Amino acid sequence: MLCSAAGGRFRILGYGRGGELTGGIALYETDTFWGRRCGGRLLLYYNGIVEKPHVSKYPSEQTSRHNELMTGIEAAIAACGFGRVQLRNRHPITDARVFLSRGWRVSPSYSYEVALRDSGAAWERVEQNLRRLIRRAERAGIQVTQDDDFDSFFRLHEQTHVRKKISLYLPRPAFELYFQRLRSQKLCWLFHARLPDGRVISSQLVLGGPHRVSHTVAAAADPDYLQTGATPLLRWKAFDHLSRLGYEANDLTDAELNPVTHFKSQLGGELKTNLVLTRPDSLRFKVHNVFQRTNASARRGIKTFLKPVLDRLGR
Repeated sequence: MLCSAAGGRFRILGYGRGGELTGGIALYETDTFWGRRCGGRLLLYYNGIVEKPHVSKYPSEQTSRHNELMTGIEAAIAACGFGRVQLRNRHPITDARVFLSRGWRVSPSYSYEVALRDSGAAWERVEQNLRRLIRRAERAGIQVTQDDDFDSFFRLHEQTHVRKKISLYLPRPAFELYFQRLRSQKLCWLFHARLPDGRVISSQLVLGGPHRVSHTVAAAADPDYLQTGATPLLRWKAFDHLSRLGYEANDLTDAELNPVTHFKSQLGGELKTNLVLTRPDSLRFKVHNVFQRTNASARRGIKTFLKPVLDRLGR
């Protein structure tokens, strides 16, 4: 569904042993001027390896099966002919020695995962100040709804990205197509915090599926109502809804050090360490890297040169 909306392609690589599927990976790929690229993108935070647990009680056998799977997947990806590859794995994958031995770079990334099995325990893990804001929002009559109001979600999404001067996840027609297709298969939910008059002041998009972990992949809020507690209320009510649906956790997807991550940490999640596997670039992509660095340096030099002139003209 993301491929049809964003213009990429996907392929699934599976690895089997004795007629049994033991693991695999779904690859999202795109064509660029510099060659074919395999990696994630906005709305696709993870694109990593899945592995079927091996039932042996012996750690040595478990490790052997794991390394066999990693070796097979690495070889299959190498045979695909990508110029650039980056795999962003979720935390169950912790052993990347096979990839390191083949020249890949392994680096950490982080996310918060909120446990949802026990709503009472989840509430106690929410920071006290955030609980106070949630109660204040409820007293003010702010309501949380789960519905298909994509217009309100995208309005806030667009405002947020204009305010922060960052790119949209997808242009509106493509984003709406993506949402509608997921929604038709009951694979996503839109949650909204609404004022008593019905106006949406905070929204978030959550992805689900047969796995017991859901993923919050997009969120936006009206800056004029950030102090109302609407967004903490929205997050908490979404957790409660997902818990009642049977989800055991919600992955807040991404925990780089910034103000948004601080807010995520207050929601009571556990910080998870994930592994990002990056294959050495092809020659064409290495040239692209040099071009980008040179271009950025040139732009900085031009700005430095022109600044005194522009300052004089502005006086």
